[in-house]
Amino acid sequence: MADGWLTTHVLDTGRGVPAAGIRIVLSRLTGSGAVQVAEAVTNADGRTEAPLLKGAAFQAGSYELMFFAGDYLRASGQVSGAVLFLDQVPIRFGISDEGSHYHVPLLLSGFGYSTYRGS
Repeated sequence: MADGWLTTHVLDTGRGVPAAGIRIVLSRLTGSGAVQVAEAVTNADGRTEAPLLKGAAFQAGSYELMFFAGDYLRASGQVSGAVLFLDQVPIRFGISDEGSHYHVPLLLSGFGYSTYRGS
């Protein structure tokens, strides 16, 4: 059984605050496509209430976190219009060490984003 876990959080770098209320979908990428394995919404601290993967569900492989940022960016007044520069933000990453903590944060503004492997 795997001992690792996967977490994420979203920081609004345009406003300098945690990004609350962002829907996140985690999918495992396979040769036949993507399979959704978890879904969460960020809390007031910009974090999910629990790890997205842990225990037996935490397995080596390729994954995608999809951050549905458009509604948040509109509601916070950072963007407007029918077509946004950033609406859905995908981050693809791999898990190779099943005994580690993987933390994949999103630093977000209306016109840019970045990520890194955090701790």
